Amino acid sequence: MLISQYAYFKLASVHVSAAEITARLGIEPDEVRVRGSRLAQPPRPAAHMWQVVCREPGLTVDEQIEQIEQIVDRLFPHAERIGALAAELDRIDGEPGASTLQVVRVFEHPDGEEEDLTSPAEGFEKLPGQHQLLGWHLDGRTLEFLRPTGAELDVDEYAYG
Repeated sequence: MLISQYAYFKLASVHVSAAEITARLGIEPDEVRVRGSRLAQPPRPAAHMWQVVCREPGLTVDEQIEQIEQIVDRLFPHAERIGALAAELDRIDGEPGASTLQVVRVFEHPDGEEEDLTSPAEGFEKLPGQHQLLGWHLDGRTLEFLRPTGAELDVDEYAYG
């Protein structure tokens, strides 16, 4: 089985642009989305998005050098400021959900990583279906980051095709 995955942290707003979010935070995003840039009616994307992304292949979501950890390490010192801006965006847009930590996993993606079937230790056999990228957890530091930022955790899994 091939698996491709990535993680990102985003601030989104219907009314406040990614450029304004960047100016307010003083943190450069890795990616931005402009509301309505792909389709005007209905607007797609539905909101402006400011994103810090980790798309490095071969990294697990939660081990030593992981995708979420790279994002949290970069943004942790700014968590209170991000949370204050997220709360303001929620008020401006009239609904919660401006702040999200997103994990995306795509099964059978042609650019995905193959399952490693080498045995982890002598005398043990690794069986197919135990892909090294499956399963993950959030450590205390990541949970500590989510609280002041007011971020939701959203995990999406898709089949390619």
